[in-house]
Amino acid sequence: MPDKNEQDHILEHNYDGIQEYDNPMPRWWVYIFWATIVFSVLYWLNVPVIGKGRGRIADYERDMAAAAAASARLAATQPGGASPEQLAALAKDPAALALGKQTFAQNCAACHRADGGGQIGPNLTDDAWLHGAALEQIHKTVADGVLEKGMPPWGKVLKPAQLDAVVAYVSTLRGTNPPNPKAPQGEMVPR
Repeated sequence: MPDKNEQDHILEHNYDGIQEYDNPMPRWWVYIFWATIVFSVLYWLNVPVIGKGRGRIADYERDMAAAAAASARLAATQPGGASPEQLAALAKDPAALALGKQTFAQNCAACHRADGGGQIGPNLTDDAWLHGAALEQIHKTVADGVLEKGMPPWGKVLKPAQLDAVVAYVSTLRGTNPPNPKAPQGEMVPR
């Protein structure tokens, strides 16, 4: 027979005819409860012994620095897209020009017309250029955009291959003489 001290005790109060037992929590549960409270305080105070390394804030800062370094390495492998020589080679590649024409039709024709003659945006078929006619200048203009003129930065939208292909395609539009082109804008650039 269990000891009387270990048995459940009925509490003295009575509420609407209901009496309750005094059932203490098991000691193991109470110890875990208090250990959880102590752990949460130590975690909040960023004590290095809790977890790995020098503490959760130092771990977060280390992970953010690693992510920034990985992003910088990725940007270094693709500094500004293709080189001018690669863009010139793409301008002679029929597959790249087909991709460039398709990308131009989907994204650029609304402002520059499908034939490049200019509508809201400038005429891309004449010898007058606002931001330069060299392949690297065209690439920079397309990639970075011209926000004050309403051109978005397509480098954030297009894949690198699409961006390079559309730059190569735009370079082939020069001198095509479409019907009813927009008046020349910018500086005249000799071919």
